[in-house]
Amino acid sequence: MKPLQAAVIVFPGSNCDRDVATALEASMGHAPAMVWHRDTELPDVDLVVVPGGFSYGDYLRCGAMAAHSPIMREVKARAAKGTPVLGICNGFQILTEAGLLPGILMRNAELKFICKDVHLRVETSDSPFTRRYNAGTVVRFPIAHAEGNFFADAATLEQLEGDGRVAFRYVTPDGEASPEANPNGSARNIAGIYDETRRVLGLMPHPERLAEAALGGTDGKAMFDGLVEALS
Repeated sequence: MKPLQAAVIVFPGSNCDRDVATALEASMGHAPAMVWHRDTELPDVDLVVVPGGFSYGDYLRCGAMAAHSPIMREVKARAAKGTPVLGICNGFQILTEAGLLPGILMRNAELKFICKDVHLRVETSDSPFTRRYNAGTVVRFPIAHAEGNFFADAATLEQLEGDGRVAFRYVTPDGEASPEANPNGSARNIAGIYDETRRVLGLMPHPERLAEAALGGTDGKAMFDGLVEALS
């Protein structure tokens, strides 16, 4: 079994690149490559992570400028060849802006920045990102965003649901997808989605922020451990 090789893309304004690198290193046993946004090539890796933060200060629209960084052409090319890509928070926004995932992330329903832990229901374990979870399991991840309100037209939402491409949904601790459990107004309480291959995942909550006990929980660690199992 060959060691998993991963790359974390670093944009000006990224603030979770080191967090996700630490989580990956704990699961992989070695550090991932840190790739600057102006680079035009990726190393030979099995996984690409687009981390959270405020790329380009969100001065235009979240993820809109980062989606046109030189490295994103290569990220899209690798995704087209089947390399898994994980986008977290701002990374999710970048993946939608780059056309790797459908829909958009709008301002939170209450027009406020939200930073707190939320509960999510794992909707499917049939992906390299969720293989360590059971479908229906409720996990706790932190969120920290002002524009996490996922929106797509009705036809796209039906397709996501019908194809089993909703990865995570905001729920109560008991697993109910209620309006009260929805922190930002996302359509159908959607917290994360896959592309058609289930090898590109975008999610707003931060698994890397609860990936070791010292941080107050380990629910996020299973995602990184599962990626190592699936891709090594």
